[in-house]
Amino acid sequence: MNATTSFRLMTDAFPEQDRVEVMRQVYGRTVLKVDLDPLAPTHVDMKVRALPGLGIATGTSSEFRAHHSMPLIDSDDLLLLAALDGASVMKHRGREEPIGNGRALMMSGEEVGLNLIQPGGMRFVNMSFSLRQLSPLIGDPASVLMQPSPTTSGAMRLLLDYVQSIQDADDALTPETWQLAATHIFDLAALAMGATAEIARGRGVRVARLRAIKADILAHGGHDELSADDIAARHHLCARYVRKLFESEGTSLSDFMLRQRLVRAHRMLVDPSHAGRSITAIAFDAGFNDLSYFNRAFRRRYDATPSDVRAAALKN
Repeated sequence: MNATTSFRLMTDAFPEQDRVEVMRQVYGRTVLKVDLDPLAPTHVDMKVRALPGLGIATGTSSEFRAHHSMPLIDSDDLLLLAALDGASVMKHRGREEPIGNGRALMMSGEEVGLNLIQPGGMRFVNMSFSLRQLSPLIGDPASVLMQPSPTTSGAMRLLLDYVQSIQDADDALTPETWQLAATHIFDLAALAMGATAEIARGRGVRVARLRAIKADILAHGGHDELSADDIAARHHLCARYVRKLFESEGTSLSDFMLRQRLVRAHRMLVDPSHAGRSITAIAFDAGFNDLSYFNRAFRRRYDATPSDVRAAALKN
């Protein structure tokens, strides 16, 4: 598997007779590893992403029944199913739990289960986690299985909002940023599953939030247009709290955003595919509207001018 694999699945793009099989092969094998039986004409529009140890699917679906059948059981899977709108019934380990309209729950991937999406369909966020990677963050995963939790508050909301945000960013993120995002998702999932204030050897709520905000900034290139108020609103925080998160690391939001813009500019200057572009164009693409300011900030950061960095890269 590549570092990150993604695609959009729209069943309307396929002949009706092929839609169920497409769903089985794509959604039913990539994310949840289930068999699917449609209960009505199949209509699905979802974004699917596979990362090492993590599968994500977000979108909408018509009603169907998903069976976690014996041939597809994976003892290393832990599944999160969240109904943002619509309703579903989960059957697992002899228990039945509805997760309609703003509820989520976890299921183990090592036993047979059933997910029944009710008439009217559902808007959802579904994820599969590697149990080996998640267990060190939460201790005993069994304690959180089949325990419905609201999607509109607390750590679960933070997790789902973050996943939706990076799904929207899509291919604007580099593979390196996706790897970082996967770490954030594991942290936030652990918090949503009831981990204590410290997770993953000291990563806590504040750290998880700061990492989520940083990834959000990276996804948008660190542009000046992204204000503290914008970031705070997207993460359901106040701007003052966002600033304090960065201050806790001995920096500031503006310094972090400037650093990301400079890193982006440096990357383009040393990339041969950008050799024909002017430094002014590169500065603009990196989020700088003032060339003089860009030159000063770049020299302070790299102790060299943009022209020097480009010339050195071309010699190599």
